[in-house]
Amino acid sequence: MGDVDQRARQLEAWAREWLGRERPELVPAGSLATVSGDASFRRYFRLPLAGGTLIAVDAPPEKENSRPFVAIARALRAHGVHVPEVVAADFDLGFMLLEDFGDELLRPRLDAASVDTLYTRAMEALLHLLACDDVPGHALPPYDRQRLIDEMALLRDWFIARYLGLELDAGQQAVLADAFALIAGDVTAQPQVFVHRDYHSRNLMLLANGEIGVIDFQDAVTGPVTYDLVSLLRDAYVVWPEADVARWTRQFAQLLREAGRLPAGTDDATFLRWFDWMGAQRHLKVVGIFARLSLRDGKHGYLDDIPVVFNYLLAEIRAQPPLQPLFRLLRDTVLPAYLHKKPDAAATLGQWTA
Repeated sequence: MGDVDQRARQLEAWAREWLGRERPELVPAGSLATVSGDASFRRYFRLPLAGGTLIAVDAPPEKENSRPFVAIARALRAHGVHVPEVVAADFDLGFMLLEDFGDELLRPRLDAASVDTLYTRAMEALLHLLACDDVPGHALPPYDRQRLIDEMALLRDWFIARYLGLELDAGQQAVLADAFALIAGDVTAQPQVFVHRDYHSRNLMLLANGEIGVIDFQDAVTGPVTYDLVSLLRDAYVVWPEADVARWTRQFAQLLREAGRLPAGTDDATFLRWFDWMGAQRHLKVVGIFARLSLRDGKHGYLDDIPVVFNYLLAEIRAQPPLQPLFRLLRDTVLPAYLHKKPDAAATLGQWTA
């Protein structure tokens, strides 16, 4: 059997040994069953117990550092955010046992009848999360100007150059560099808070008690107040009418005001503008990441999500005068090359070619 199967066997043996020694009341009642993998190198398994289940995590230590996950999980739980309890962790082996939140991801439960209620709960959970200002044992990295620029450059390096095979001239390269600098400068001026970095419908769960459970938070940083809201409301995996997105954005701005998390005088128009500029940064990055996941990691399914994200990006920058050179470059040069490579994306992006 291959190394992957060997890792799974080692994980199960470790879990059984640890439970027998530390938690003998938790008796394994079967073998590990695969739950899922994700965009990282982590894999998740369900371990059945005589009275319940746990999630066993394989996070190879040469590829994944689990210490931030554990420190952040404990801090968020102490702050009232519903994240899985870390039952056990061995950082040297790269194994963890976590509380099992079940299988009810938010995404399949979202529809026109449920979305207002579920997004309100998700925004209330986000309000608690972004107020987690201290993580004992782990210093949250700053989402600083250079990091934001480096992320946006993924679009240039992985989507434009490698996926599309498009060579930009010096003037076009300058347009990208100028836009990246403008966007980074704008969003770093927003209030800085705890940022999950991937707060969307595939990383939120609907728990049995109706609360929102939050997972996949190990890459948290301190960054712009609108970042996680963009992830939630302009989700790569589900699209809502823009009028609803604007309404939810105003709703969250009011929650922030009531919690004293916005500077005095921050009106809805300002917050909506912040939201769009933050969206531009995130979606420039995500298009690049989805291309990289395919080209570097062989995870080709993410290519199917690029049209939605590209559409968000064009809509966000269209109305921003300082970003018009970027808008024209993406619409007139990058988009035609993309549609030539992936013609079926015209169903989502055809409006920009009219």
